[in-house]
Amino acid sequence: MTDWMIEKLHPDYAQALRVDRVLYDSATDHQRLRVIENARFGRVLTLDDVVQTTEGDNFIYHEMMAHVPIFAHGAAERVLIVGGGDGGMAREVLRHRGVRHLTMVEIDAGVVEFSQKYLPTLSAGAFDDPRLDLVIDDGAAFMRREGAGFDVIIVDSTDPVGPGEVLFTDSFYGHAKRRLNPGGIIVTQNGVPFMQGAELTNTMRAFRALYSDWTCYLASVPTYNGGPMAFGWGTDGAARQTPLAVLRERFAAAGFEPGYYTPEVHQGAFALPGYVQKLMPA
Repeated sequence: MTDWMIEKLHPDYAQALRVDRVLYDSATDHQRLRVIENARFGRVLTLDDVVQTTEGDNFIYHEMMAHVPIFAHGAAERVLIVGGGDGGMAREVLRHRGVRHLTMVEIDAGVVEFSQKYLPTLSAGAFDDPRLDLVIDDGAAFMRREGAGFDVIIVDSTDPVGPGEVLFTDSFYGHAKRRLNPGGIIVTQNGVPFMQGAELTNTMRAFRALYSDWTCYLASVPTYNGGPMAFGWGTDGAARQTPLAVLRERFAAAGFEPGYYTPEVHQGAFALPGYVQKLMPA
């Protein structure tokens, strides 16, 4: 009999992935972790039966959260990732030679440990890069403390339930702004607007109060079902207006070939369909 994993993140919509093999199934102090194999998506990481990332399509999510702010900024040397224990976001950030220091704050050491064992292609050696400082701590607590500033902050959080809920609060966003260097950019994971509209609206309401330039941009990730995914964007600089020609120059100089990101996709991602525009606070 074929085994299927049913993700019921939304009350009236679900997705199913065939489980060809279970590689890991356990529980940490914070959440239940599983790694399964699926013929289409390869190894799949789930937290409490909700898909977090897959070998097959993780590159879309990680590239768009990392490369859009870094290429837009143009001179990012210090980057902070909140979450991201599988290492995929660190992998993409560290492809930028200009990034001199990356701090990654992950609440659950168990995610890091088993991702390195069961999903090594996601981090692709990022945890061995001397530029990476891995901090096992609560992201909200880390943000509240005094410390060095960052040029780019990437909030690679789970959905706003359980341990990840605090990363979607006005207080967290306020502390995050304090940790941004002048001209710095924050990007956030804000779910699938068609299914989780309130999540985007709440973040955008906070960003409107904090930043002179606030919006979101979109990317379609197959296993994040229900339509394109939204990434919150906040800055007091003018990085979003970076001309396409400049993005192309920076991209060419970077010397790597992403699977999804291009300068053209970068610019187009900020073009929001009508239903997403209606979720933005007036």
